[in-house]
Amino acid sequence: MKFSRISAYFNNRRKRIRKATIAVWLLSGGLFLIFLLLDYVFPFKKTIDYSTLVMDSGGDILNAYLSEDDKWRLFLAAEDITDDLKKAILYKEDQYFYSHPGVNPVSVGRALIQNVISGKRKSGASTITMQLARLLNPKERTYGNKVIEMFNALQLEYHYSKDDILRLYLNLLPYGGNIEGVKSASYIYFGKDPKLLSLAELAGLVAIPNRPSSLSIKNDNEPINQAKDKWLVKFQEASLFPSHIINLALTEELNPKRRDLPNQAPHLSRRLKRQAENDIIRTFVDYEYQKRIEEIAAAHIKRLQYLNVTNTAIIVIENETRRVVSYVGSANFYNESSAGQVDGVPAVRSPGSTLKPLLYALHYDKGTLTPKRRIADVQMNFGGYEPENYDNSFHGWISSEEALKQSLNVPTVHLLNEYGIMEFIEPLQSAQFRTIEKTKNNLGLSLILGGCGVALEELAGLYAAFANEGEYQPLSFYEDLDSINFSSLIISRQAAYILTEILTEVTRPDLPDSWKDNPNRPRVAWKTGTSFGRRDAWSIGYNQKFTVGVWAGNFSGEGAPELSGVGVAAPILFDVFNVIDDVSTYDWYERPSGVDRILVCDETGLLPNTFCNNTVVDQVIEGVTIPSICQHLKPVLIAPDSSVSYCMTCVKDAKDYQEALFPNHSAEMLDYFRTEKITYSKAPDHYRFCERVFPDQGLEIVSPVDRLEYYVDANDEKQIQLKAQSPSNASKYFWYINDVFYKSVSRNEEIYFTPSEGKVKISCSDDRGRNQDIMITVKKVNF
Repeated sequence: MKFSRISAYFNNRRKRIRKATIAVWLLSGGLFLIFLLLDYVFPFKKTIDYSTLVMDSGGDILNAYLSEDDKWRLFLAAEDITDDLKKAILYKEDQYFYSHPGVNPVSVGRALIQNVISGKRKSGASTITMQLARLLNPKERTYGNKVIEMFNALQLEYHYSKDDILRLYLNLLPYGGNIEGVKSASYIYFGKDPKLLSLAELAGLVAIPNRPSSLSIKNDNEPINQAKDKWLVKFQEASLFPSHIINLALTEELNPKRRDLPNQAPHLSRRLKRQAENDIIRTFVDYEYQKRIEEIAAAHIKRLQYLNVTNTAIIVIENETRRVVSYVGSANFYNESSAGQVDGVPAVRSPGSTLKPLLYALHYDKGTLTPKRRIADVQMNFGGYEPENYDNSFHGWISSEEALKQSLNVPTVHLLNEYGIMEFIEPLQSAQFRTIEKTKNNLGLSLILGGCGVALEELAGLYAAFANEGEYQPLSFYEDLDSINFSSLIISRQAAYILTEILTEVTRPDLPDSWKDNPNRPRVAWKTGTSFGRRDAWSIGYNQKFTVGVWAGNFSGEGAPELSGVGVAAPILFDVFNVIDDVSTYDWYERPSGVDRILVCDETGLLPNTFCNNTVVDQVIEGVTIPSICQHLKPVLIAPDSSVSYCMTCVKDAKDYQEALFPNHSAEMLDYFRTEKITYSKAPDHYRFCERVFPDQGLEIVSPVDRLEYYVDANDEKQIQLKAQSPSNASKYFWYINDVFYKSVSRNEEIYFTPSEGKVKISCSDDRGRNQDIMITVKKVNF
């Protein structure tokens, strides 16, 4: 009987426990469902707006910007939270953080009893999660709001991990004024990364959030040091850190002060803040390079401002990766008088002569040109456009490499005319020249001399392609852009090598005087440029490791008489290279396969003929360069006394004759010799009674240009030049306007005429009977 009563008791007890358990489960499930419903109806999702940080390649801050709500709230990543920081903050704020679900019932009960007994708010019992909820959604401290805070804490615990909650909390801790978060306080008060804080500094930062007003940074930091020591003693009592470390920390006197956050590379930082979407922008800027290059820019402009040159912009690219490792938008960001906040790196300016190397390289790839092949630098007319060289003179028959090294305009325009404007624009489009892409239909031959708009970063990107065997890739300014997988072959690796060899030559006019005998001159392939009106000075250069682009001038667009690529931009370029690279630590470019070295005639740069006595070594692209035999001399049948020359038609009338070699000059070169009064060797005049007609030696009117439309000033009497070319045996020209005789002149005499409006027929004859007719259209306007 007794045993059965005991058995019945335990059976009933088990039933009650089971019912109670079921009730608890049902209650818990019901509460959880209610929580989920409330969480759905009243979601607690707050977006935290952090300060934008621009970082250098080493992970240090280059620049920082206030958050949208004007707070210094620097993002503290999980890897930045040290074990010491975690232990200190958890001990001080919430020792059971990893045990409770966001609300600590024991602490809540204790606080409630204390507050009821005392009759006032004496203890808050807030966990870290509850404090985070209040930081995310600040409210007046009432019991009702405390309940809401607890619910929000449960929501945070449901949606986030403990580590995420702790990280968010450390990012929002108040440190007085507009400073929030451990990282912000660490940099602003102690000038260092949180990972580098000493235990004393860490204890000081742990103490401030509870009293951000009374412990604010002032001239007297005694309250902060007292709070620091108080918590260090508590840490010691709890054996939180080794005693000897705490004892050292107790002897450390804190002297925090409000510091300005770094403000390096301001133009790049401001640019990336507008472009990038991340709060932390990790650039590839080398801080030491940046600092020293900014100093170079400031030093040069300090010297140049007396020449009315007030600004410069510099960009440095690491060739292998196309990463931008230095970016100087102006000489002084804070100089308002020189518009220092204008960013010169993306600014569109006239490129001067800096596009010329690309044109020569394209001709090398086409096979129509080699470095030693000679081209004419003489007066030329391209549909009414007559380019002039920088020195206002002509150089005659000159090799293409010399034309490029001397940056001659006339032969370069001639090469562009032969290559084709749109064909030349295509590789520029591939290299992402944005303004040229937009205006391509309005560009003419002058674009090769600067008659277009480019940006410094575009030019530097093009030259970086030269440095990388002709392959273009977009520049990379920060990490998120580093994965762009796009490339375009602008020129062949063979043409890139030949071009680099030319641009490396130091015997050239655009080597600055200060560097000619300088033993520290770096080995660089470079090109300078000066825009029309001396408004822009350029120097772009590269070696195997880096490409450097330099612009100098005035952001106002005002020209300066002393402004030039040679005198202003190139010295900056060489100074930058001396700072960023020790060029002696690696080899120069090696000649790639497909580049052959051959002997060519020094007179023409073509394959030697039997009469070519002087040869030089030239570089050609195998299978591409079009082979041509030199014809700089031609055999001529002449009388024994060299008085006349004969052709095969009239030689039968000669009593005696012999064959001799004479220069085979083109008509344009003969005209150049005569205009410049240069003595040259020529064959005797042809036998005057010869009956043969030479169709290839006719007269040609070179100005005005046939079928061209001319707009002339109605108030100007001296309008259009008349000019013709013909073989050397002509000494006089006879001009006719609309079939009416106008004037006769000697072949070297200048002549102009004032045309009537409408269609105008122009005819010219020489004293050998050769003639040509052309037709132009004239429209008179008041300029």
